[in-house]
Amino acid sequence: MAGLGQHITAMVRSHASGDDASFYSVALQVAAREAKAGHHVLANEIKKAVDASRRESVGKITTLAQPRGELAELVEVTHPNVQLRELVAPAELVAQITQVLAEQRQRRNLLEHGFAPAHKLLLEGPPGTGKTMTAAVIATELAVPMFTVRLDSLLSKFMGETASKLRLVFDSVAQRRAVYLFDEFDALGADRSGNDVGEARRILNSFLAFLEEAGTESLVLAATNHRSILDKALFRRFDAVLTYTLPDARQAMAVLRARLGTLGSGTSMAKLGDYTIGLSHAELVKAAETAAKTVLMRGETKVQRGDLIAALTSRRTASLG
Repeated sequence: MAGLGQHITAMVRSHASGDDASFYSVALQVAAREAKAGHHVLANEIKKAVDASRRESVGKITTLAQPRGELAELVEVTHPNVQLRELVAPAELVAQITQVLAEQRQRRNLLEHGFAPAHKLLLEGPPGTGKTMTAAVIATELAVPMFTVRLDSLLSKFMGETASKLRLVFDSVAQRRAVYLFDEFDALGADRSGNDVGEARRILNSFLAFLEEAGTESLVLAATNHRSILDKALFRRFDAVLTYTLPDARQAMAVLRARLGTLGSGTSMAKLGDYTIGLSHAELVKAAETAAKTVLMRGETKVQRGDLIAALTSRRTASLG
């Protein structure tokens, strides 16, 4: 009965968190238990009920359950729809992300042979270069929700309680499969000195202990804009470090064309590289949107080269000034 009690407890928790996949998984474990005990009719009924429920949910548009209780104060949940092909990045970075996805899709096979799939990633690079988008891509490709934890807000809002709040988040990491993005990680992982060093070290040590215990079902991603100020001890705690850079001219053109869509069809972008120097992916997207809106408000349907130059120049002036 103890084993059945554990299954029931797990089913209640997964139902409460809105995690249908875990709920069905535990239900099938119960079916297997009953079949082993010789209760084949009951086992078949449970399997049929699971299959019927899964079929009914196919094609339905539903709002997945939001985090409840204290967890709701700590995380923001989204359900991204961003494909890997939409990410404009160097080939080496795309290869790293592809490898992570492949390992996650084969995680059962890897675990059976004693190997853990990559599930703890450090994303570092300038603002607007694709770190958050990468988390969204991974969540989309693996069909799981994305939980974002803004560490600077967590530290300031729950001063003195940060370690206990982190424990709540990592409890969710263990209970609900998702991508957990710890944004602005330098707020926690900075190599500090001064009066706050004791408190900061305790929080960091708590995070590292929780990270060490994190299982392979969920992915824990930490994003930082300031690699240089991170405590060097952090890097070895992650399975992989993904480095993001400002886009080169070719990547910049790809970002502009993707955002302009049909409005940029046939627009000459030759030798626009000088106007994109120093701009991040996010700033390029903003420039493309500015050019597109300017054209649409003129009553036209095609962005001209001059529109892009004006928008890019304005963004560079704003970012450098």
